[in-house]
Order: sequence, then structure tokens, then C-alpha cells
Amino acid sequence: MNNKTISWLIFVVLCFIWGSSFILMKLGKNGLSASQIAALRIFSAGVVLLPFAIYALTKFPRKKLVYTLLAGLLGNLLPAFLFAEAISKNIDSSLGGILNSLTPICVVITGVVFFKDVIKQKKIIGVIVGFIGLVILTLSQKGLSFQNSAYALMIVLATILYGFNVNIVAHKLKKLNPVHIATISLSFMAIPSGIILLLNGFFELDFTDKIVRNSVIASSLLGIVASAIATALFYILVRRSGGLFASLVTYGIPFIALFWGFLDGEKITWIEIACLGLILAGVYLANMPDKKGKIDENDTISIAPE
Repeated sequence: MNNKTISWLIFVVLCFIWGSSFILMKLGKNGLSASQIAALRIFSAGVVLLPFAIYALTKFPRKKLVYTLLAGLLGNLLPAFLFAEAISKNIDSSLGGILNSLTPICVVITGVVFFKDVIKQKKIIGVIVGFIGLVILTLSQKGLSFQNSAYALMIVLATILYGFNVNIVAHKLKKLNPVHIATISLSFMAIPSGIILLLNGFFELDFTDKIVRNSVIASSLLGIVASAIATALFYILVRRSGGLFASLVTYGIPFIALFWGFLDGEKITWIEIACLGLILAGVYLANMPDKKGKIDENDTISIAPE
């Protein structure tokens, strides 16, 4: 299996994991508060990765720890709370889907403004084409409602944080083992998450209650799969194919919802199929190499020898 195929395989797996995470968040809010869902998500991810983090620290350069902790804060901890709070306030899925897809655009903007990236025109066009496809898809589902706009802005803020995180990993941690980055960053974030759980009365809940128990299981799975495993895969993808391409995973998330709907007997329309084509075209344009097969170093992370 060649490198490009592996990158696309990771891309699809991430789309599936993060596209399914909203189900777990909705299950979690039945018995937990938004802060408890987010804190438990990061805490469970950090605890699971702790043994690997201890090993990774023995091989990790100390001067890069600040950037790694910053990646954990901006890429995991803060967005987890922002998304959990927004979902708990019943933000429209249509609006949430569009706002979440701002991530690749935020990656481009933060890269150009703060990291002096030079993004080629075709990559910018690819981002725009994919975003247009997602907007059309969402509008075809139902009309937009801008109720609870303050909570919608939380999702916008989360995508901005994602943009900074991707660029930090791409520019400051590019020669390091991506699995080490994920394990160390999430394990350290377990500390503030554990404190938040303690302060929010999590350990005083009635765990014999079925609703509470199911919410705890759902939130823990959210952390282990959608945070621990997915973050490691995402950093691997950033290292292999560049920050912009990796961030385009957010464009595939709505189609996982279509997949679940299809299994549930919902009708898939031609508009949805056409939008899928637009989004995939955008992903292709944003990741398309030069004619000679050379990848722009500003958009791609070099692979360091192990």
C-alpha cells in the first residue's frame, strides 16, 4: 500500500470517527452537563494514553513541550468544552455542520497571517469549492436557524482554535513522532479535566442510575475513540500530507450523517450526491501536487527518519 493510499485511508477513518461523535455527545447530555461531558472526554483520553505518554516523554525534546501542551489546549481541551456547550443548547445540526467546516479556512488564514505560509491559488480554490458543496448540502436538508447565535459562535471559536493547532503541529512539531505528540498533549490535559470533574460534582453522581451510566459510557468512548485514537491519527495525517489536507476531514463529517440516515431508511437525493462530488473535488484540488508531482513545502510536513 503506497503512502497516498494510506493517507486517504486515514482521512476516511477520521471522517467516520468524528462524524459519529455527535451521536455520543447527544447520548452524553442525557445524564451529564456540558462541562462534565467535555471534561470526561479529555480525562478518559488522557488516562488511556498515559502509559504511552510516559514512554514518549523519555524520547521527547524538552524544548518542544510548550508547543505540545499548546496543541493539547487548542486542539483538544478548549474545543471539547465549546462543542459540548453548543450541543447541549441544541444548536441546529445544519448550522453546526457549516460552522465546523470553517476549519480548513481557519487553517489557511492562521497559516498565512501568523505563520507566513504561502498557499497556492488552487489550494484556496479547493477549500472554497468544498465549502460551497457543504453549504448547498446543508441548505438542502432544512432551513437555517440562527437561534442561540452566541452558542453558534462557540463553534466558530473552536474552528479558529483548530486552525492554530494544525499550524502549530505543522510548523513547530513537524519532525516529531505524531503519536508522541498526541499521547503527551492529551495526558497533560487530563490534569485540568480531572480537576473540572471534581469541581463539577461528577464523582457525586448516582452511577447506579441507567441514564447517568450510559452517559458516562458514551462520553468515555467519545474520549477514547474520538479524542485519543483520532488525535493520533490526525497528527499522523498532518505529518504525512500537510495541515490543509488533514483539516479537510471536516468536509467529510456530514456525509457520515448521511450514511447513518441511509442505514435508517432515509432517502438519499441527487442533490446530496452532487454536493458530495463538489466536496470531493475541493479535497482533490486542495491536495493536488504540482505537474511534476512536487508538493508545496508550505502546505506539507516533511517526514523525519525514525
